Amino acid sequence: MEFYTYRLPNGIRGIHRQVKNTVAHCALVINAGSRDEQADQFGLAHFTEHAFFKGTQRRRAWQVNCRLENLGGELNAFTTKEDTTIHATTLRGDFAKAAELIADIAFRSTFPDRELEREKEVIVDEINTYKDSPADMIYDTFEDMLFAGSELGHNILGRKAALMRYDGEAIRRFIARTHTTDQMVFSSIGNFSPKTAQSVAARYFGEQPATVRGFRRAAPGAYAPFEKTVVRHTHQTHCILGSRACGIGEERRLPLALLTNLLGGPSANSLLNVVVREKNGLSYNIEASYTPYGDTGIVAIYFSSDHGNAEQCLALIEEQLRRLRSTPLTARRLSMAKKQFIAQLAISSESNESYMLSAGKSLLTHDDVDTMEQVYAKIQALTATQLTEVAEEVFTDMSRLIYR
Repeated sequence: MEFYTYRLPNGIRGIHRQVKNTVAHCALVINAGSRDEQADQFGLAHFTEHAFFKGTQRRRAWQVNCRLENLGGELNAFTTKEDTTIHATTLRGDFAKAAELIADIAFRSTFPDRELEREKEVIVDEINTYKDSPADMIYDTFEDMLFAGSELGHNILGRKAALMRYDGEAIRRFIARTHTTDQMVFSSIGNFSPKTAQSVAARYFGEQPATVRGFRRAAPGAYAPFEKTVVRHTHQTHCILGSRACGIGEERRLPLALLTNLLGGPSANSLLNVVVREKNGLSYNIEASYTPYGDTGIVAIYFSSDHGNAEQCLALIEEQLRRLRSTPLTARRLSMAKKQFIAQLAISSESNESYMLSAGKSLLTHDDVDTMEQVYAKIQALTATQLTEVAEEVFTDMSRLIYR
């Protein structure tokens, strides 16, 4: 069995995969992100993630940061729109130490005001760095417009003025409302038995009292496609074309993921890279992405180019989208696309850390995890007609945002 799953009495779920490796990875995946912030809390989920490292009832900030590093391991965290993840990498023999440390900062952080004030300056610098990068900022601006009026709309970092208002009490209220045990998964991968993994999880996470989430996420309202140009006096034109797409639990997710990979995935032979960059030399960076959320998603095509080349890039992109909407792939092209996608997934699964994180997220979202063989079989079963139908649905009337 590829995965072993379990549930602690307090509702925290666990998943483990045993592999032959000297390195172990583990993570606490919490189903709480910037989408769960209230109107006066924008940026608080991300600030909470930073605050976890500022000291606990048992450790000062420097002890948190050095606990695993002194052993040659790593401790880190990240926040998305829908989840917060604390993860660690250690040698196999230090797995229990990593689990204990994650539990300590997740459940016993003290959020001292002095440390929080210092960390605010770090996040301000992060916000400033982000504002200096139009390639990053345009994504958040686009998503804000695409999900206008929804909790999915605002960016994860928040604004400086709001950040300065937050204190330890604000963090504790946010955690009490969103970081409930029924919305947590402890994921692990390493060369030790599932029984060991569950025993360690029970020792360090099982003593936490059971809590249940008291709210449901609101689905985003309807939207109309838009076109907007923003003058930012950038050296290049930056552009995003995109639209809303299917959520993480929908059957159309897999054909859309395959389509997006074919259109503008990481390979040099993606349709957009070939026609825009290789054949015409119009853009150094062009890519397509699909990000699924719990009840919706976003498909986006991004490129940057010299100002005089932007319109030609857009015309070439629109032509590729038209073809995908109107002409089913040939059997040979479909077979190649499937083989490439499966190979990319297989290679990415060679990273045990990435595999561990995706398994935890899958269990959190679906309460189940497909094996890689099951995923490959689903990809192989996709038809050209399915891809054309999804392309017609998603790649029609796409919105457009341009920075000049």
